Amino acid sequence: MTSSEVLSMYENIAGLTNQMAAAARMGDLNRLDQLEDQCATEARGVGTGVAALSGGQRLRKIDLLKQILANDREIRDLTDPWMNNIPGLSRQ
Repeated sequence: MTSSEVLSMYENIAGLTNQMAAAARMGDLNRLDQLEDQCATEARGVGTGVAALSGGQRLRKIDLLKQILANDREIRDLTDPWMNNIPGLSRQ
């Protein structure tokens, strides 16, 4: 995976997780599930190995990872209370 492909993948994942957070805010769990599947498909590229980045590209990747993690935290904050009320699905 080239450095451009690495950044493109992380940008796509950041965009998908942003959409996932929006779906979670709206309580649209069907859309959230669809986006989660798309995100997982996109993230499979990491399994093939990624090029090391430096300079501005490295900083961009770090910014994207921070966005992804912030979106993940928001999604969890919104969905965990709901998930914890379903017997057998507690995510504690």
